[in-house]
Amino acid sequence: MAKRINRAIELLEQGQPVYYTGGHTGHVLTREQGRKDAHIWADYINVGMEHGSFNLAGLDDYMQGMVEGGPTASGHRTPTVIVEVPVEGASAEIVHYNSWQCRQILARGVHGLLLCQTETAEAVAAFVEACRYPLNRIGVGAGLGAGRRGVGSEPTTTAVWGVERAAYLQKADPWPLNPEGELLLGLKIESAAALPRIEEILAVPGIGFAEMGPGDLSISLGYLQCPDPLPPEMQEASERVKAACQANGVAFLQGATPANVTAQVDAGVRVIGGHNPETARAGRAYTKRQMPV
Repeated sequence: MAKRINRAIELLEQGQPVYYTGGHTGHVLTREQGRKDAHIWADYINVGMEHGSFNLAGLDDYMQGMVEGGPTASGHRTPTVIVEVPVEGASAEIVHYNSWQCRQILARGVHGLLLCQTETAEAVAAFVEACRYPLNRIGVGAGLGAGRRGVGSEPTTTAVWGVERAAYLQKADPWPLNPEGELLLGLKIESAAALPRIEEILAVPGIGFAEMGPGDLSISLGYLQCPDPLPPEMQEASERVKAACQANGVAFLQGATPANVTAQVDAGVRVIGGHNPETARAGRAYTKRQMPV
């Protein structure tokens, strides 16, 4: 039986890696697709709205279709859905001015957001605050201001999460900052401007996972294509992101293949990309995972 609403958080609490699928563009957001994806092989689905269509009506239909197609074999009402927001995390001002995006996406009943182009700690704090209700006070005054999310979306969100209004208001809060929270907030550190600030960025409370984004970072550093293998400055950035994640209780995201997933798990990767069910199958067997998909 599921112990949480958010399957990805439940697995991370168990020390298990999570495996995701979904690209930066082209995700089909229909009720029919939601019904199909209710039984997807992945632990969470990434919906790309940084570059993909900002299709909120479609996201509404998609989440409702998931509820209709669920529950999952693990007993969760739906798989975890995390959306890449269009706003860039370059400054607190930019995030504040565009915080309506966070409110609108969360109002569809998703389980987390991913902030791209993260460059300052102040932007991260503004992002976390935009996703929180002001009644949830953990961390306020210790790196965070009060939450800025308003009420009004509960008729939609509670129908997706399957909880009463009061429970949603309390649970729609970032984990692991709030141990009872069910929102998973992530960061992409993927620009040259962010490199001097990696450690302070990842010390902001409220973040659940983070990655070094190799595609955008390589462009920012002047590469036409992402080099393979990574050049020293990009490898160093990845190691610094991983170390800062581990120092702050944040799950580190990196890609893997069926051939190297066990090595990635041993190296401390806990959110695994690759969009390949064979990668997930090999990794789950290696960590002796018990939770069904």
